[in-house]
Amino acid sequence: QVQLVESGGGLVQPGGSLRLSCAASGDISRIRNMDWYRQAPGEEREWVARVNVGGSTNHADSVKGRFTISRDYSKSMLYLQMNSLKLEDTAVYLCKAGLMGSNQIADYWGKGTQVTVAG
Repeated sequence: QVQLVESGGGLVQPGGSLRLSCAASGDISRIRNMDWYRQAPGEEREWVARVNVGGSTNHADSVKGRFTISRDYSKSMLYLQMNSLKLEDTAVYLCKAGLMGSNQIADYWGKGTQVTVAG
């Protein structure tokens, strides 16, 4: 019902910045909340940040003060501005959208974009 494509990942030095993008297409009118998650090899998938349907945002303690989630409703885009990057931020970052059904919300995921902090 929706397709999500992440972009903007890459290699960055510690202390550097990146901005990730997630482009949504399809039945975008049914999208409610959108989230960023990340997953490093051998580790559990970790929730990073969320923007709610009303526009409020939440960030995980591990990224609070460094990362900022935002959403451009007119362009159906989700962003994650990442500053002061650390080695432990290295992971595949995935975009998730919650779609409203008749009385339930179904989750849709992008394939992810790799962020590597090294140097």
